[in-house]
Amino acid sequence: MTHGDTHAFAFGDDGVPEAVIASYDQYDDLNGDETLGRYREVVAPDVLVRQLPEMVEAMRRGTFGPPVLVGSAAEPVLVVMSTQQYRTMRGDDEPPPGVLDDPTVRSYDSAPTPGSKPFSLDEWAKDDPFTQQMLDEMRRERGSSDG
Repeated sequence: MTHGDTHAFAFGDDGVPEAVIASYDQYDDLNGDETLGRYREVVAPDVLVRQLPEMVEAMRRGTFGPPVLVGSAAEPVLVVMSTQQYRTMRGDDEPPPGVLDDPTVRSYDSAPTPGSKPFSLDEWAKDDPFTQQMLDEMRRERGSSDG
């Protein structure tokens, strides 16, 4: 589950997402330690197996502490957290009360807003010399690698 294309997943009773297991890579990439903290030690997988029901009960009660890292002390590989903690780490909003929401499969409306219009990279970069320089460099690199 490390170093590759991994996906977080949510689980809970009766189809209600209560907990999330995510890769440590995603937790690290999203600065989980800074945002959420972490349990005082990395727990071994066999400890997780024994303690997971208790963790989910604490999530239901709202008394679950910081996310729990699982793996070896030298290399955590996954993280157990509540759905609220996962949303917080990602910067998502909370769903309205009563709405079942699985934050690991959430989708967002990406339709243009009224009055918006498409624009080109050149239009975007035209008033910013640094951005224009970066765009020119990318085009030169792309042109040199095509041959």
